[in-house]
Amino acid sequence: MTNSPSILLIGAGELGTAALEALAKHPKRDGGKISILLRPSTISTQDAEKKKQNEHLRSLGAEFEAGDIANDSVSQLADVFRKHHTVISCSGFGLPAGTQIKLSKAVLEAGTPRYLPWQWGINYDAVGAGSAQDLFDEQLQVRSLLRAQSKTDWVIVSTGLFMSFLFLPAFGVVDLAERKVRALGTWDAKLTLTTSRDIGRMAAEIAYDPRDVSHQVVYIAGDTVTYERVAELVQKRFGGEWTRELWDAAYLKEKLKERPDDGMVKYTNVWAVGKGVAWDMEKTLNGQRGIELQGLESYLKDMPDT
Repeated sequence: MTNSPSILLIGAGELGTAALEALAKHPKRDGGKISILLRPSTISTQDAEKKKQNEHLRSLGAEFEAGDIANDSVSQLADVFRKHHTVISCSGFGLPAGTQIKLSKAVLEAGTPRYLPWQWGINYDAVGAGSAQDLFDEQLQVRSLLRAQSKTDWVIVSTGLFMSFLFLPAFGVVDLAERKVRALGTWDAKLTLTTSRDIGRMAAEIAYDPRDVSHQVVYIAGDTVTYERVAELVQKRFGGEWTRELWDAAYLKEKLKERPDDGMVKYTNVWAVGKGVAWDMEKTLNGQRGIELQGLESYLKDMPDT
């Protein structure tokens, strides 16, 4: 008989793999099965790269569950979820609209004791309905579903922006190739950042050492910085001349009118408005538990030279 709960991870991308690695070595883990939900085609793949990834997942002690979150029904997914105590969703980018609601309904139908949904990001309650990024309305609907019941314990982990996202040219804040740093909104506006690895660490912490974390939204952060500070740290790390540009709310609103279906422009509009995208380090779960996560300056040091 083990003390640790059985855990099902949905997805084995960057975040899912980080969560698995953190779960496998968490000091509070006392046995307890860890499984990963993968498409049948991924489990049986003959692709060399994917086979290598599967071997890595198995080397960490993961078992595979077959399922397709995009195409399986709520009941089919519920049948899989029912076998596990805790479901942690690490799959969200690029999925069809409605997938997160479907997953949440499957969790509730299964009577899953504990659920950490794909809400790794900003404070959607503060963003509110009807924002520039329509995908965020679905996140609010997931919260409503979970809050309307008491049988399944749930924990939503607000992480801020994934740290790597800051350096995506399409997002626009740091463009290493063009040597440009941009502020969304104003230069003194703040944004919270957390690495995928640290999000995985905190997911494992909540899974194996929940303490009084229950039926609530918690906040974590590797760093909370202004865009001015981002520019300073980027210039300090890479040296040379950098161009600074301000993309204020009015400019980005016009950009969205020109490109209404551009997902990245929708994201930048939300950050330019500035609601729910930053919080003080003191209010974070990692801060309260004395767990140090990687900050922006440290992350920059780990990046290769440009």
